[in-house]
Amino acid sequence: CSQQDRVKPLSRVTSLANLIPPVKTAPLKRIGQTLQRSISFRSESRTETLMPPRPWTRPAPPANTKRRDSKLWSETFDVRLGHQMLSSKEIKRQEAIFELSQGERDLIEDLKLAKKAYHDPMLKLSIMTEHELTQIFGTLDSLIPLHEDLLSRLREARKPDGSTETVGHILVDWLPCLDSYNSYCSNQVAAKALLDHKKQDHRVHDFLQRCLESPFSRKLDLWNFLDIPRSRLVKYPLLLREILKHTPNDHTDRQHLDEAINMIQSIVAEINTQTGESECRFYKERLLYLEDSQRDLLIDSSRILSCHGELKNNRGAKLHVFLFQDVLVITRAITHSEQLHYQLYRQPIPVRELQWEDLQDGEIRLGGSIRGAFSNNERTKNFFRVSFHSGGQLQSHSFQASDAFNKQQWLNCIRQAKGAAESASSYPTDRLLSSPSHHN
Repeated sequence: CSQQDRVKPLSRVTSLANLIPPVKTAPLKRIGQTLQRSISFRSESRTETLMPPRPWTRPAPPANTKRRDSKLWSETFDVRLGHQMLSSKEIKRQEAIFELSQGERDLIEDLKLAKKAYHDPMLKLSIMTEHELTQIFGTLDSLIPLHEDLLSRLREARKPDGSTETVGHILVDWLPCLDSYNSYCSNQVAAKALLDHKKQDHRVHDFLQRCLESPFSRKLDLWNFLDIPRSRLVKYPLLLREILKHTPNDHTDRQHLDEAINMIQSIVAEINTQTGESECRFYKERLLYLEDSQRDLLIDSSRILSCHGELKNNRGAKLHVFLFQDVLVITRAITHSEQLHYQLYRQPIPVRELQWEDLQDGEIRLGGSIRGAFSNNERTKNFFRVSFHSGGQLQSHSFQASDAFNKQQWLNCIRQAKGAAESASSYPTDRLLSSPSHHN
């Protein structure tokens, strides 16, 4: 509510799981899973299907990232409670409960560190204005007491011998407060954009670099810290299922744990939807129109951004292409008023009328000339074409993806968007808020 330098593949937008990777060049962002992974259309299916990390961004951890020393429950407490050795199943259950508790402790430490080591010094030294810092840090401050409350409750439930009998009732009572994550996660797209922009200021860059090189950062940058709440949010269903997995069928905690898992899945799904809509609004507001004829009601009415990312045309020019739920928008990224905007390059293409074609390597014409039908030249690889008829005229665009995998992601996105748009045409309701899931 993170990942390194590489060519941006398709960013399939918005999944809390991998909302905004701090990459220097943007992958294809697929918008289906704001919280979790970025390539899969939004789905009403069970929330956990939203959660695998994006395979196409191949996240590499920062070099030599220092992990916290983490202790297991069995290393902290005596597994011989009283005079009776615990069963291996019960030990695993206690380990899972302890991991939940330790994760809360680590989260609280990191959130406090983000405020103390980044926010406060930058404000005091006037490295950024209070308004800018508020935009970047969002409601992070308000999340700390929520997690302190859960940690306190979990510790109170722990017996003197270190074991915990039940946690389900605590979670059922506490989980509704996670609704406050809505505003934090929905702000992340704008927060990341502003932070990236401010890094061009040498004072901001130098300060963040010094922090990165300091031991307290564990080689994590500021965005890693700001992204920790989102990472935690999408981990709750996994943590709770792990506790449930090791809870006996006749245990009093099972019913509450089942209820808690359903609650967190519903909360994550709702935040996922709202974050996706927020991301869609963010990019719509940054579209620049050269002429009024480029404006399209299909853009205005879109609430879902299916995917977007950088592609090249057959002349090698870099374009930023957005696939909204009902319209494909081709733009050029430009800096306007010191902010990144996207200037429409051609007329928007309605998804229902869009035709697409996978082009074989070497098949494309470059700059208007044919360079050999079977050329192995890198410049002729990974192309696909989209086209549609407008007023009797054929509008056609050839796009080059960064690699074969990236191209396939784009084609999958387009195929599914077309399927969703066509099936929705028979329904008057706005059912495109839930497009079919993508399966790799």
